[in-house]
Amino acid sequence: MSKNVVFIPNIDLGNGRSTPYHYSVKSWKKWCDKNGCELLEWKEPIMDSDKFPIILQREWVFDILEHNDIDYDQVLIVDADTIVHPDCPNFFEKTNHKYTAVVNNGCFEWVTRSINAWGDLMFSDIEKPKVWEYFNTGFIIANKKHKPFFKKVQNFYLDNVDKLLDIRNNSQYQGLAVPSTGQTCINFLVKKYNVEVNYLPERYNLTDLFRKSLLHFPNHSWWKDELIFKDVGYVYHFNAIPKNERHVEYWMERTYKELCEV
Repeated sequence: MSKNVVFIPNIDLGNGRSTPYHYSVKSWKKWCDKNGCELLEWKEPIMDSDKFPIILQREWVFDILEHNDIDYDQVLIVDADTIVHPDCPNFFEKTNHKYTAVVNNGCFEWVTRSINAWGDLMFSDIEKPKVWEYFNTGFIIANKKHKPFFKKVQNFYLDNVDKLLDIRNNSQYQGLAVPSTGQTCINFLVKKYNVEVNYLPERYNLTDLFRKSLLHFPNHSWWKDELIFKDVGYVYHFNAIPKNERHVEYWMERTYKELCEV
């Protein structure tokens, strides 16, 4: 019988960013064992990451699974800067076998700028996603019936990678940088190809913890130094955290040890 799979891209690009990601892998392994799922940690790029960023390569997830002879029912593609609570419910049971995501409830200026910039510079023929339907691609559940869509995304990336990187690295929108590379493209492409999106509650991809006043920083926070976010969601996404003594590595290590080493 096919299992549900958790697929985590965790590729060391030599910049130190992946140092704490082993905590993510261990937390997801614990969750998978509890819920009868299989974990696949993807560690080797399939193309030159300098020319074809990892954020784009993960759209080859079905090819990677099949190359490794892994049979599957549904697949969660999840970012490696996440920690899952060991008591997180089995979200695979909540998808209705649809393309499933979580609304990106974070910096709405960033989201709005990204939608407008990419819409004007790359997707002028497609209706712009609304802010309240724009989802974060750090938590996507798909299955075999979505393979044709993933193939279209692959072809889009292969045909346009130079333009995508030029927009991301060199263009501006209203005097500011153009944010995102793959995430906003996917939000446009699901519209272009009429992919029905099933939305899960925010607790399954709780992003932007700093902006939500969920991370305690000494001399900044007015509440006790506790992991108050553990009661707010199930999947904690440590993105958009200011660089200081309590950066991503600190929070991932602390969260894993407090929640999973029990």
